[in-house]
Amino acid sequence: MSNEYAKFLRQQRLLKLKITVTRWGLLVALLALWEAAARLNWINPFIFSYPSKIWELFIKMTLDGSLLDHTWITIWETVVGFLIGTISGTLVAIVIWWSPFLGKVLDPYIVVFNSMPKVALGPIFIVTFGQGYLSIVMMALAISIVITTIVVYTAFKEVDANMIKMVSSFGATRRQVFQKVIFPAARPAILSTLKVNVGLAWIGVIVGEFLVAKSGLGYLMIYGFQVFNLTLVMMSLLLVSLLATFMYQAVALLEKHWQTWRD
Repeated sequence: MSNEYAKFLRQQRLLKLKITVTRWGLLVALLALWEAAARLNWINPFIFSYPSKIWELFIKMTLDGSLLDHTWITIWETVVGFLIGTISGTLVAIVIWWSPFLGKVLDPYIVVFNSMPKVALGPIFIVTFGQGYLSIVMMALAISIVITTIVVYTAFKEVDANMIKMVSSFGATRRQVFQKVIFPAARPAILSTLKVNVGLAWIGVIVGEFLVAKSGLGYLMIYGFQVFNLTLVMMSLLLVSLLATFMYQAVALLEKHWQTWRD
């Protein structure tokens, strides 16, 4: 290893350390400012609460086990909706690519369904699937499946036509073209869709819990509003943000490992 390369590595490690320290320092500063603003009445502590009060409620609900139950329910609903939405959207994109005629027929319907406010489907899901977990999962599915279909199908269409022609010139069937060219070329887009679907799945689940749930973090938010316990609302909101971040980072790590394996 040359001295220049060793110096470059040290600079990169130092830059990474600076970024990490700055990130955590910014978070601590924001929490401290929030705490001070509430205690000094710069903001209304009843509406915005403050970190120490939220932490006390978090510890209390964690010790009695209630928070863990609500959290696991929401995580389960989100993961199920995320997986079903991603897999279903990818399968629909494959079917549309396989049949150009079907793709042209369904294209306006996909556009209309994508532009439709998914919250408006909530009453239909409640009547059809009942006031349970299935309605919540279907809400997450409705939000994520269309985006997945559009992104993946677009990735299929953007594959280099010369690659397809080259494989076809050797007598490859449509199935072989898909297996050897289309799908491998679209894998980065599919992995990127996973990261998008993380946020969409959480949105769908929380909205579904707003409408029908009797448990879960979305339910805690609604219940907190109803009883004017806004500390409970803020705690649930922060916990959802934290869990969504962890889930996003897990998907990003999966993408990184896949890229490393591919290289």
